[in-house]
Amino acid sequence: MPKLALIDAQSKREIPELLDMEKEFTYIFETYYKKVFNFVYYRVNQYYTAEDLTSQIFEKVMIKINTYDETKSPFEVWLFAIARNTVNDYFRNLQSRKFLPIDSIKNLISKKKTPEDIVEIAETNDELLKALSILDERERSIVALKFGAGLKNVEISKVLGLTENNVGVILFRTMKKLKKELERMG
Repeated sequence: MPKLALIDAQSKREIPELLDMEKEFTYIFETYYKKVFNFVYYRVNQYYTAEDLTSQIFEKVMIKINTYDETKSPFEVWLFAIARNTVNDYFRNLQSRKFLPIDSIKNLISKKKTPEDIVEIAETNDELLKALSILDERERSIVALKFGAGLKNVEISKVLGLTENNVGVILFRTMKKLKKELERMG
């Protein structure tokens, strides 16, 4: 009987800790979900794939939260490093398989737009994707973090390990390159 009382007392101590962890993770999820999703969506350009990858990212965050060290970097930097690595893993795995994503087909069908709207959106998206495809990995990451996740240059610099000025210069040159490519295409 004393053993049961000991286990019971230990369980009573763990329950509040678990509830606190759940509240903390709920706060993290609610605070960062949209930014992470936008970053991922900007990189993969497929809604359902972005949802899946975002879920994987928050699952990794939940599992690895005890490894976070605030003395090394801000939480947002740590979170987006996980996001960036998850997206990179996704693209690495894709290289071995070539397929037509069903998301692109679903997007054309499911939004109940007129055929003209669908064609116009598809053409614009295709042009932007083609223009983005000329960028190297670092440039695409910076664009995705800036416009997809809505991060500031200082935050992007911490995620990618660059100086803030370097991020600004790369972003400026990248936007110039994109503009030139879109004008050439269009």
